[in-house]
Amino acid sequence: MRGGESNIGKSQVAGPAWCRPSTFDLRLLTPLFLLGAFAPAIGETSESDAMHYWPQWRGPLATGVAPHADPPVEWGEDKNIRWIVPLEGVGHSTPVVWGDLVILTLAVPIGDPVDPVPPHEHAHGAHDNLQSNRHHTFDVLAVRRMDGSIAWQRTVRKALPHEGGHVTGSLASHSPATDGERVYAFFGSRGLHCLDMEGEPQWSVDLGEMHTRHAHGEGSSPVLYGNTLVVNWDHEGDSFVAAFDTEDGKERWRVKRDEMTSWSSPIVVQAGGKPQVVISATGRVRGYDLATGEGIWHCGGLSRNVVASPVAGDGLVFAGNSYDWQAMLAIRLEGARGDLDGTEHIAWKLDRFTPYVPSPLYAGGRLYFLRHNQDLLSCVDGKTGKPVYGPLRLQGIDNVFASPVAAAERLYITDRDGTTVVLRLGDEPEVLATNTLDESFSASPALVSDEIYLRGREKLYCITRE
Repeated sequence: MRGGESNIGKSQVAGPAWCRPSTFDLRLLTPLFLLGAFAPAIGETSESDAMHYWPQWRGPLATGVAPHADPPVEWGEDKNIRWIVPLEGVGHSTPVVWGDLVILTLAVPIGDPVDPVPPHEHAHGAHDNLQSNRHHTFDVLAVRRMDGSIAWQRTVRKALPHEGGHVTGSLASHSPATDGERVYAFFGSRGLHCLDMEGEPQWSVDLGEMHTRHAHGEGSSPVLYGNTLVVNWDHEGDSFVAAFDTEDGKERWRVKRDEMTSWSSPIVVQAGGKPQVVISATGRVRGYDLATGEGIWHCGGLSRNVVASPVAGDGLVFAGNSYDWQAMLAIRLEGARGDLDGTEHIAWKLDRFTPYVPSPLYAGGRLYFLRHNQDLLSCVDGKTGKPVYGPLRLQGIDNVFASPVAAAERLYITDRDGTTVVLRLGDEPEVLATNTLDESFSASPALVSDEIYLRGREKLYCITRE
């Protein structure tokens, strides 16, 4: 294990001690999870603690919303920065935050370049790809929230990747998850790994090699619910979804999927008093019984290259993409069984201004999403799909890979050039601030207490009120 003097280095900016969670009124978000047949994705046993942290991809509600956070509105390189930690390697995974730790995954190149790995048969037609000619260590890093010092860093795998991935991607794009007792780090073809909160390895599972379309790389994150961890494995080989026991890593079930490569992450929703796993993909959007893996419902409508994760609220699941065509579906969960195409369970559809890479956000009965990777923001009524506003062009924003996040009735959208636009949530678009840092951001932000954690290409920022 690497300790506090890791070669990542010490934080560049020191600051005051980490603050207590804010007292943002949770009642403002009541429709999200009390009225809408939606369960916090972390599970009931850790619900109280999880609501104050950012335990996995898309946050404690799996909607992009941090119900107890109240982060700053304005910042810059010399304003409201508690610390900056330089990072090894390139990673697009979102950090998770629990207690006094910020935890993220890294893919760190080591050694001299070797002859490039020959392309796999499924890489035919690949474009804009990186060569996989460097060995890497695949690491889990824990940083102290108080001062940015390194708590621990653990290498869980060393490998020469069989695919290099797209030039805009990374070998550490799967976001980790934590329940406050263990950290679950997924590196796709480099395995699923569990560590305790001190960085000690607990178990690992090797799922084989994933061969992605055009060898563009991997990125689907696991979803954690109670003592179950679910991984989606859609690729150009035998696709499947599998569930694992968080205590020992034993596989609980595995279900074959008739799907090509997708990058969308699963979510867990409550329907009929039981948790379901929902996955967006090219062929169908599907719901599975969390306990058994049994297929419950399915519907079509999305095109190839599904990247955006679905989101749920008020008894609906929203799934969208925009590769071959633009599509957004609102699926009514109550009583959903079998093939939903053409049934009343499809509450509404959209065919314009839908997202590609950034996932949609759901808050206060409103669905917020960007057009493709662009600077066009739309807001629609969740129950009807009717426009509330937009598409609104966001000044200062360009190419967006990070998914929007929200807290304290504010929406945060970060682009790849280092700019974050902050808007007020609600029926009238109001830009509160435009903030720029000297970094490139593809990872989605994490919001906790009065802090924003932004993971860039080379640095991790802790942004707070100073």
